[in-house]
Amino acid sequence: MKVEQKGGRRQAALLAAVVFMLSAWGLAAPARAAEIPETVIPMGRTVGIKLFSDGVMVVGFSAVDASDGAHTPAQDCGLKEGDIITHINREEVDSIEEVQSVLQEVAGQSMSIRALRDDKTIQLTAQAVQCSSDGQYKLGAWIRDSMAGIGTLTFCDPDSGVFGALGHGINDVDTSRLMPLQSGSILYSEVTNIQKGEKGAPGQLQGAFQIDRDLGELYANTDRGVFGTLAGEELTQGLEAVPVATRSQVHTGAATIRSNIAGDQVQDYDVEIVRIYPEGENDTRNLMLKVTDPELLEATGGIVQGMSGSPILQDGRLVGAVTHVLVNDPTQGYGILIETMLEGA
Repeated sequence: MKVEQKGGRRQAALLAAVVFMLSAWGLAAPARAAEIPETVIPMGRTVGIKLFSDGVMVVGFSAVDASDGAHTPAQDCGLKEGDIITHINREEVDSIEEVQSVLQEVAGQSMSIRALRDDKTIQLTAQAVQCSSDGQYKLGAWIRDSMAGIGTLTFCDPDSGVFGALGHGINDVDTSRLMPLQSGSILYSEVTNIQKGEKGAPGQLQGAFQIDRDLGELYANTDRGVFGTLAGEELTQGLEAVPVATRSQVHTGAATIRSNIAGDQVQDYDVEIVRIYPEGENDTRNLMLKVTDPELLEATGGIVQGMSGSPILQDGRLVGAVTHVLVNDPTQGYGILIETMLEGA
């Protein structure tokens, strides 16, 4: 397989982090409370997030130059972008290095490939081609096995240590498919710079995270957020829990968002909830927000990439999290209701 290490495990250990896009990127959950908690701690703290996939995702194709011409074995066997390869000849593969090793062992022999496509298992037969330039056997597919970036924590349940972040899933940047999670963790991070948002050009928080400072483990990557458990009380020390709002308690009008736009400092900023969408109209875009805080508008232009997950508070309750920015108006964006997000946890 022609493999470009896009987001490979070795590249996931980055000090300079990229930011999860607001337009978005499982292990079995550990034992935790079966019911939605009545109170949680609103966070608003950015963290580094690294994720390793369950299997390897096909993100593109290219021809393999062999002695008898160019070949496209990955496409010829029926693989498509977004497919998740889990086994080759019954051998489980979870990393780029494992795929490379199996291909060299099989060489030019016919092989079976088991993959997931739209949550269904498919079985394909392929034959790798020996590349004339380096002698390696390849299938002509670009694959990805991990991602890393910065995101914002939304809440933590003080009793169980369960946390939620982003308010949307982590999707592959090439295929827009939800990355299947094998393992992952959150890391200490600091915001080092802001690219201000403008009409037609969403801004972003830029920062760095410490690869040797794990703060918790991930157990799920869903369309309602990423979830995990904190390793200790470093992030929650001194913070107080607040009631969780139900949909019926959320109303249009003044609210605040809690965000970390400089260093590791968290601050509340004024916003207005301008619309609440009917239940079922959009499961993850439940609210429309408008930033009204002069300080935040001056610093970021409104909502920027990396702020997704920032908790929304109203009337002393946690009501939701920021999820998306409007590209043509960075002062406005969408939010997910906290009860919707907690159901995903």
